[in-house]
Amino acid sequence: MREFLRVYCKGLSMGAADVVPGVSGATIALIVGIYDRLIQAITAIDPREFGPAVRLHTSAGRQAFRELFERTDAAFLISLGLGIATSIVVLSQAMHTAVTSYPVPTYGFFFGLIAASAVVLYGNIDTWTARRLVVAAVGILIALAVTGVSAGGISHALPFVFVAGAIAICAMVLPGVSGSFFLILLGQYEYMTGTLSSFVDSVFGLVTGEPLEPVVDAGTIVVVFVVGAAIGLFSMAHIVRRALDRYRALTLVFLVSLMVGSLRLPIEKVAAGLDGGVGQSPFGVLVAVVAAVVGAASVLVIDRYTEDLDYA
Repeated sequence: MREFLRVYCKGLSMGAADVVPGVSGATIALIVGIYDRLIQAITAIDPREFGPAVRLHTSAGRQAFRELFERTDAAFLISLGLGIATSIVVLSQAMHTAVTSYPVPTYGFFFGLIAASAVVLYGNIDTWTARRLVVAAVGILIALAVTGVSAGGISHALPFVFVAGAIAICAMVLPGVSGSFFLILLGQYEYMTGTLSSFVDSVFGLVTGEPLEPVVDAGTIVVVFVVGAAIGLFSMAHIVRRALDRYRALTLVFLVSLMVGSLRLPIEKVAAGLDGGVGQSPFGVLVAVVAAVVGAASVLVIDRYTEDLDYA
């Protein structure tokens, strides 16, 4: 139980980081000393072994299940996952309120977080070759295009939610890159925090006699997102890890360049929150700038005290 609670608390810290764009849950995993164990547990899972392991009515099936449970470090993954989920559920409502009710300081803060994270990660590139510059330009252009679509109102249909979950989960294996950042890039952050908040509220509403329909509506979206994340964890996360192993510098350049290009979205959100334009609200601009400075300083302080961590 002590080990379960210890890992659960580390999951809480990872989940809190994952809710905030620009802060990586994988970085927190490095800080608390479970990153290697997490990657080993994830990559040890082979869906092809699930068949024999679910035949619990036979002695061979029970033995296969025990072996699979131990080999994949399932107890660790369950306790960590519960901690992450708890933190995300608790904080999602606060984050949704922040982005909808206080968009100027919130997106200003996000801008500082993402921009400083990009600067820090770019600093990990030892040399800049022509090839890497081209990859950086492609990444920035892609992010600019995607965030342009996002700012104009991207679809929240279930297939898009599924894809968003699959992509966002990759942050679990990418120190320095935030899962929430990917949701912002895809235009799903505000929507998913609001949906999760509505789902939790509607579940508690059942106790007071409220109808089941809101639970089903919001729950369907949450389940699709989680399924996408699960599939992404066992597919896209592996692809990203291989890319980092074989082409680490190019992969890092591309991912960080996506972050740079995505800065278009918080800028446009801040401008929209200033009632018609940046120049018409000098106080609002000051609020956004101060929030951005605080966000950037937060990342730089974290980097200062984690610079000895091995991100390779």
